[in-house]
Amino acid sequence: MGIALWECRSIVWENFVSICLLTTYLPLPPLFPQKPGEGEHPLQYNYALWYSRRSQNNKSVRYDQNLKFIASFASVEQFWNIYSYIVRAGDMTGHVDYHLFKEGVRPMWEDEANKHGGKWIIRLKKGLASRCWENLILAMLGEQFMVGEEICGAVISIRFQDDILSLWNRSNDQTITSRIRDTLQRVLNLPPNTIMEYKAHTESMKDNTSFRNTDLFLR
Repeated sequence: MGIALWECRSIVWENFVSICLLTTYLPLPPLFPQKPGEGEHPLQYNYALWYSRRSQNNKSVRYDQNLKFIASFASVEQFWNIYSYIVRAGDMTGHVDYHLFKEGVRPMWEDEANKHGGKWIIRLKKGLASRCWENLILAMLGEQFMVGEEICGAVISIRFQDDILSLWNRSNDQTITSRIRDTLQRVLNLPPNTIMEYKAHTESMKDNTSFRNTDLFLR
């Protein structure tokens, strides 16, 4: 990319998302693609950050109704300006998720870019979410997976017992999914005997679950 993502990090840190999510308003996805500003370092793809929180009082609310768009970005600098203002993944509580996806791809199984693919799943002990999430998204933005347009996005899911990291890809090609798995192991520096899981989105649409009935792989 020509510049390390770390080099452009802003030092500002505020609970921007926690403030916004207490209101009834959040911006809608832009009608036109975001563009890098003058002198900024463009990413290979534009990305959009989303947030979701499952209501404990009304569990009949659909997933897409809980999904809130935060912002999109097209450069290293724009990414850090957004990321530095939001609550770190490990500091969130309850049943909440951050979704970082390529612009134009909604973080839903049924999206045209997602529906023929699936996701790698890694279950994390409490206390690891912030570091692992940051390592994953920096690798994704920096195109470390080297699989062309295959990567759709990443999700960090904060749960009561553990936290769950997932990386979504576009197809079910075994060679590609294996390459993604190997890079994921390296990026996260996973210890030996780590169990990784994979689930096709077609299976999720059948059983209406994200993290159950997965295929297990032992590192």
